[in-house]
Amino acid sequence: MAPHGEGSEEAMVVQDENRKPISSILIVIAMQTEAMPIVNKFQLKEDLDSVFPKGVPWVRYHGVYKDLHIDLVWPGKDSTLGVDSVGTISASLVTYAAIQALQPDLIINAGTAGSFKVFDLYGVGSRQSFSTPNLLKELNLKAGKLSTGDSLDMSPQEEASIVANDATVKDMEGAAVAYVADLLKVPAIFIKAVTDIVDGEKPTAEEFLQNLAAVTAALDQAVTQVVDFINGKCLSEL
Repeated sequence: MAPHGEGSEEAMVVQDENRKPISSILIVIAMQTEAMPIVNKFQLKEDLDSVFPKGVPWVRYHGVYKDLHIDLVWPGKDSTLGVDSVGTISASLVTYAAIQALQPDLIINAGTAGSFKVFDLYGVGSRQSFSTPNLLKELNLKAGKLSTGDSLDMSPQEEASIVANDATVKDMEGAAVAYVADLLKVPAIFIKAVTDIVDGEKPTAEEFLQNLAAVTAALDQAVTQVVDFINGKCLSEL
């Protein structure tokens, strides 16, 4: 049993954190293609003196936008295969390392995703433990359940699980970021731009590549709107 008063003191600390203006944001992205428009929008600079362990390919850009310090990270390219290090393992590792090194007030996981319904320009969802009703209402963004898998394609078993959980979009990193954020008690929100219909007739990879440029531009716009809304606010105002 906890000592008398310990629980109430912890609750007060949480309340104080929720009422303090957000000063630092960590944006976690899967690929350079998705990241660079946001880097350019906020005029972020590459971290040449890396906060990450020596030898890892993880990339960090950082800078100040309005009243916010922004760190943007992605896993980089696999040193052996030369391809983007996408998927849950890479996402969880870079998220964990970034939280430990940078201690952000809030995480934004931004990226592309597949949808199961008619194309939407972009959508925003949040973990159940961190609600953002004012953000969703003000920016008129869609909220939905996000599912995550380590493949662009979807097996019948995955489809059944996704349908059973009433998910609306599927990505390759969101659940990993959510798990680490929850583990380390950092609030996180998720912004996903739809590139393809994962249960449609066209091959997923083909549709993903065709739509990537346009959807990345929409993602950049959505992230900018969200960051502008966050600026000057505390967590409880989101």
